[in-house]
Amino acid sequence: MAGSETKERKILVAVDESEESSYALSWCLKNIVAENSKDTLILLYSKQPATLYPAMDGRGYLFSTEIIASMEKYGNEMAESVMEKAKRLCKDDHDVKVETRVECGDPRDVICQMAEKLGVDMVVMGSHGYGMIKRAFLGSVSNYCAHSLKCPVLIVKRPKSAASASAPAPNK
Repeated sequence: MAGSETKERKILVAVDESEESSYALSWCLKNIVAENSKDTLILLYSKQPATLYPAMDGRGYLFSTEIIASMEKYGNEMAESVMEKAKRLCKDDHDVKVETRVECGDPRDVICQMAEKLGVDMVVMGSHGYGMIKRAFLGSVSNYCAHSLKCPVLIVKRPKSAASASAPAPNK
């Protein structure tokens, strides 16, 4: 290789409130992001849109505006909490450049759309390890992204033995 310059990469890491997500971010920091690199981690949180359910009698909505506002506030607080935890993990492990994005919508669509829009070099995400039946109903976000995106998608599975461990051992 000629020269010692490292390419500046944009790595999108899908984050949520799960331990699998934290593990994937930790794994990425220890195994993908190089020390003193010019990499930028883009932490992406997909917030589910508030769903309105029609009342049985057809006269309005089952939820009042106060309940909907409360659900929206909870969603915003959850997104903020997840992002703060993820940013703290990035700061503790590496002094890497971090950008955060909170988008509203189905995680499958949000991750794919943001990866394309931002022109990222790689997407890193955790695997929730749903069983066959649950995956059939919910669909696998990681599987959908792996098949839909043009860039590499790294799906990090948390080892079963790491049920209580939050940070992986490096594979170097």
